[in-house]
Amino acid sequence: MKKIICFLILIIFIISCKSVKKVEALNVAISKIDTAQSIEVKKNIAVDSVTLIKGMLNKVIQQKINFETFNAKIKVEYYGQENSDKYTIYLSMKKDSVIYLKIAGSVLGISAVGLEAIITKDSVVIHKKVGEKYIQKRAISYLQDVTQIPFTFTTLQDLLVGNPIFIDTANIVSYRVTNNNQVLVQTVDEVFKNLITINHDNLLVTHSKLDDVDYLRSRTCDITYSNFAPVSNFQFSTYRNISVAEKSKLDVNLEFKEYTFNQPLKYAFTLPQKLKK
Repeated sequence: MKKIICFLILIIFIISCKSVKKVEALNVAISKIDTAQSIEVKKNIAVDSVTLIKGMLNKVIQQKINFETFNAKIKVEYYGQENSDKYTIYLSMKKDSVIYLKIAGSVLGISAVGLEAIITKDSVVIHKKVGEKYIQKRAISYLQDVTQIPFTFTTLQDLLVGNPIFIDTANIVSYRVTNNNQVLVQTVDEVFKNLITINHDNLLVTHSKLDDVDYLRSRTCDITYSNFAPVSNFQFSTYRNISVAEKSKLDVNLEFKEYTFNQPLKYAFTLPQKLKK
């Protein structure tokens, strides 16, 4: 079963930062923002600066893609230490309800012909309808158990549609402005540290770097959003690079070859009523 859900793990592994202990409260001071120069972190908290950065992050959150349905054809390139693969994911999603996935090609050397999945807030159902046919159903918590990744249906939904994830306005510990007018904001919560890069001109998140808070682990995950395209009144990232490293490095490129919002579900399907174990 673990091998069969590898493609799901590749989609959600951006969230691969899990801690077994709580981070202590941080009392890190932030100086006033100045868009003309880098910002130094100081010992006394500058309340007005924190308010300013929180306001910026709130605007970023307000710019999240709001949709009812989403269809996409995604070219996936996977590069690991031992092997690499290329395959295609056909995706249909109804907001806050269901995610449909169809796979073409092979995943980690395993044939994925006829492999489909339905993900809801409660469950994950995987159907192999070609070759060795079977259906397997698990609670969505099973993915958390297998991957040791704390995520929700909403987080997975945001990741697939290209919305920035894990933006925590309550736990800002530092920020600075670069010479090319990008704002770097770091937040820390009970799970991980997140260094977010925001384009100051259009308030788009272009990069997120997650590091495990647990000092006994060395996991880190980078996600880069690029090739933004205007869709309605928002910007959609049509290319994403995701890199995860611990004992070895894993790289995945997601290129959205086709995508539509608020159209009838294109790749939706129904499962046979009889589920085979």
